[in-house]
Amino acid sequence: MNLSEYNRFCKSLPHTNTVVQWGEAHVWKVATKVFAIARAEDEFQVSFKCSRFSYDLLKTQKGLRPAPYLASRGMPWIQYISGESMDDAALKDYLRESHRLASQNLTKKLQRELGFID
Repeated sequence: MNLSEYNRFCKSLPHTNTVVQWGEAHVWKVATKVFAIARAEDEFQVSFKCSRFSYDLLKTQKGLRPAPYLASRGMPWIQYISGESMDDAALKDYLRESHRLASQNLTKKLQRELGFID
């Protein structure tokens, strides 16, 4: 995956928006909640939210690490730095899950308005 493919994929998820901030990071949000942050200075890197179980599983895999800043503050975020142990299809699955997890942090009213809950 590269930055263009990442942006195209994140845009395809429901109720997303993006902003470029924090030194050229492409930050994707579901409504107001961040679910993915990517950079492509030298090589493509993306950080995403995940479950505690996935975080514990992924944090020691080659090409992945706890996301700088976020993980050091106790948040279960992983940073993909190379495809050594995760292919593009798996990365997309984790981005979908990150989107779902972030949507759960929206207010119940907004979740209902956006169709995430009945």
